Amino acid sequence: MPGLGAACGLGPEKATFLKESTESPLEWATGEGIQDRKSRKQPACQGVVWRNVILMTLLHLGALYSLTLIPKAQLLTLLWAYLCFLLTALGVTAGAHRLWSHRSYKAKLPLRIFLAAANSMAFQNDIFEWSRDHRVHHKYSETDADPHNAQRGFFFSHIGWLFVRKHHDVIEKGRKLDLTDLLADPVVRLQRKYYKITVFLMCFAVPTLVPWYVWGESLWNSYFLAFILRYTISLNVSWLVNSAAHLYGNRPYDKRINPRENLFVTLGAIGEGFHNYHHTFPFDYSASEFGLRFNPTTWFIDFMSWLGLATDLKRVPKQMIEARKERTGDGST
Repeated sequence: MPGLGAACGLGPEKATFLKESTESPLEWATGEGIQDRKSRKQPACQGVVWRNVILMTLLHLGALYSLTLIPKAQLLTLLWAYLCFLLTALGVTAGAHRLWSHRSYKAKLPLRIFLAAANSMAFQNDIFEWSRDHRVHHKYSETDADPHNAQRGFFFSHIGWLFVRKHHDVIEKGRKLDLTDLLADPVVRLQRKYYKITVFLMCFAVPTLVPWYVWGESLWNSYFLAFILRYTISLNVSWLVNSAAHLYGNRPYDKRINPRENLFVTLGAIGEGFHNYHHTFPFDYSASEFGLRFNPTTWFIDFMSWLGLATDLKRVPKQMIEARKERTGDGST
């Protein structure tokens, strides 16, 4: 999506438009890495991580119970839970994904601190680990080196990949990536060092205690709605990008790859469902061709650009997009 604030000149920074031959300074950011892929093979046997199986089962059972508490909760508590969901989502989409994984824009220190805190609220591994695995996912998409390889089916790419130990190819390829840019960011290093503390505060304590302390909601309702239900929904929304957006939808930009354009995922993941576009042009800060379609993450980055906190927003020129659609797209719109 075009930057409504930046790309249209409404903010202090205009988007950077890239030529098709232009490559990101880091190899992982420029595309699918097709030339580096090995032939697809049957996955090796991976041991089950029973701790994850048990914890995720309990979490989802707790989320189902949480649904029964919705009619009993105060409206402010439900609104607070939704606000926490949005903050959680931004910590992943605008933070770990578009900023730190793809370097599709630059962020000033206050914005990076905010996104790191929101990322801890998401509790999906720290920024360094999340970005490393995501770069491996792009470079070796749909192979055994892809952490959530959609070739292994919906369940595996959605949640099953967390139930087994990482394939040795994922570990091996991850070790070979250049991650110096992540380690050079003091915000990333600080979040990694104090990750457990920040997760306790941002993912559990703040969401649970605010409704109880500020407007007198019961701790029971606060815990199950603002923490358990919110966290479970945010996890599944993120996982749908790995599963549904790699299996269901059209491929207007590149029919040779699995990622799809999926409206349902876009609505849930605040703009991350334009996945065929994103895997074709991963360096685009908006992760979509269209500026006026539903993409709250792009709107947030545009607003940060207007405030002067986000700069160097990278964008794909329209002529490059059209040329790519003509050359490799499936003919859909």
